[in-house]
Parts: sequence; structure tokens; C-alpha cells
Amino acid sequence: MSAVATGVGLAVPGARTATQLTTHTAEGADPFDPAALIGKKGLRYLDQATRLALCAARDALNAAGLMTGDARLTTPPGGGAPAVAAELLVPGESVAVVVSSNFGNLDSVCEVATAIAADGGTRLLSPVYAPRLSSNVTASEIAIRFGLRGPNLMLCNGPTSGLDAVHWATVLLAAGRARHVLVVGAEPANDVVRRLTGHAHPLDGAAALVLESPAAAAGRGAPVLAGLHGYVRTGSLADCLFALGGAPHAWLAPRQAPVDALPGVPRHDLEDRWGPASGALGVLQCAAAVGHFAAGGGGPVYAVAGTDSDDAVAGLVLTAPGGAVTGSGVARA
Repeated sequence: MSAVATGVGLAVPGARTATQLTTHTAEGADPFDPAALIGKKGLRYLDQATRLALCAARDALNAAGLMTGDARLTTPPGGGAPAVAAELLVPGESVAVVVSSNFGNLDSVCEVATAIAADGGTRLLSPVYAPRLSSNVTASEIAIRFGLRGPNLMLCNGPTSGLDAVHWATVLLAAGRARHVLVVGAEPANDVVRRLTGHAHPLDGAAALVLESPAAAAGRGAPVLAGLHGYVRTGSLADCLFALGGAPHAWLAPRQAPVDALPGVPRHDLEDRWGPASGALGVLQCAAAVGHFAAGGGGPVYAVAGTDSDDAVAGLVLTAPGGAVTGSGVARA
């Protein structure tokens, strides 16, 4: 297997655990409150996607045993720069960050563009907006807050972006660029996103995974939650499912996947439960697969994002702890 998942974190209204991603829905759930989890300090000038991502990232790092503490910003006695109330248990340079979000800072960009158009210049803009205008702000804030000094990547790659982020995490591991990779998918629900997508209730949440090589996980005694194998990227859903091979126990399907795709295989459409998730979908699917295995479900499980109407379709095979890949597909150990 190319990598294993050793930690999961969620900031999803209505889902406190990964097992609930395929059994609960967002209907009637209260909005997720980042300040309640990691405190108000340091959040005021961050966009919502970054706030959500910080919460999911904190829980994934703690669950994987890479960090301990609540990650609140505290001011030392006598003043000085705020410090993070958390301790990283591995060298910071050994942890990479890969984040996926297509709409993360879109509202900030639109707000600034509107202000410039109205005033004819930047005279009335506050400098605090500057960091929020960069697409990589979420990945950067996560690295700064938790002291993660490994490679830092931000993907904004359409419907497949979340699974693409997971793939690039495995590339970093295989290349020896990092020993652990924190992967986060985050999307906000705001008026700008609603107008652009036409969806009344998009996902307002984030999911995070900690990935590492099987050897690294074994070396520190970390529990393996799932194995990752066989990422593919194709031009159609049929080609993607064919390339994944084998016979899945279940699959996490893209929205509006044809009813005749993988007939007889249990299907979970997370966007029906949690709203259109865009760049967060692939990471959310991987978290749901971990929940599936934790509840005793068998493997393999397919995670698939994108449809024939998109520019690409991406797929990933996930196996239960102890699962193994065979020549033409995936089989249980």
C-alpha cells in the first residue's frame, strides 16, 4: 500500500465522528463553531474555510498522536506574542500540509474587488485583508499555527481536488519529502458560494487526515485506520471504475452518478447528506471510509469524485486495516 491513515478530524455540522458521515445528515444541525473548539483568539481576520480547517487539522493531529493540546492561542504572562497551547510530538519539518479548497477565500476576494470598484482604488482597504487574498492562505495558516515546517501545498482543482490532494500527499511520502502528511479539505457556505454554485445549502465544513507510510506508522506504534491504494484520474466515470479494478465492498460516489454504475454495490453519496462539498469532497470521502471500517465494514471501498460532465474523474481504493492489494484489484487479507 502507498500510505496509511492514522488520524481523522472533522469540522462538519451534524457529524462528530467519521462513522456518522454515512448515517447522519446536516439537516437541523447547528453550524460548526470554530471558536468553541480552539478559542476566539487569532480567528477574527481568518476566512471561514481556514477556521474550519484549523479545527479539523487539530483533531487529526491529536488523533494520530502527532500533537497534544487544544491548540488555543494564549498570551504568555507579562505579554508577548501569543503561543499555541499544544505540543508537537514529532519534528515540525517531518510534517507536510496539503489542503484542498475551491471556494475557500472567494468571499474575501469578492469583497475586496467590490470595495476597489466602488472607491476606484485601495485607499479604504485594511492591510488585514492581504493574507486572505492568497489561495494558499489556509495551508499557510495551518502550518504556522501548528509549527508544521514540511512541504506546504494548496490545491484548487475542481471536483477532484480532494482526492488529488490525497494523491499528492502519497507522492510526498514516497519521495521522502515528509514522514507525515496532514491533508485537509475545507469549503465554506456563504452568499458568494451560493450565488456562484446555485446551491442553497453547500457544505460548511472541513475534514482532515494524517497519512504516513506503513513503516512510519509501525515505527511509532500508531494505529492504522485505513490503507490507501490505486489512485487513478481519468476522463470518465466508467473508465475510472474500470481502472480501479477489483470488486468493492462499498463506494463513496460522486453526486448524480448513474444508477447502473457498480450495480449491487452499496453506495454513499455524501453530498446528498452534507451538501455540495467541492474541493472538500475527496477528503470527506476518505474520512467516511475510515468510519466505515471503524464500524466493522469490510473493504475495499472506492472513493470517486467527478462525473462525465466535469473535466476529470478521480478515484482511490481504501482498504480496512490489514487489507492488501492483489494484481488486478484489491482483496481482503
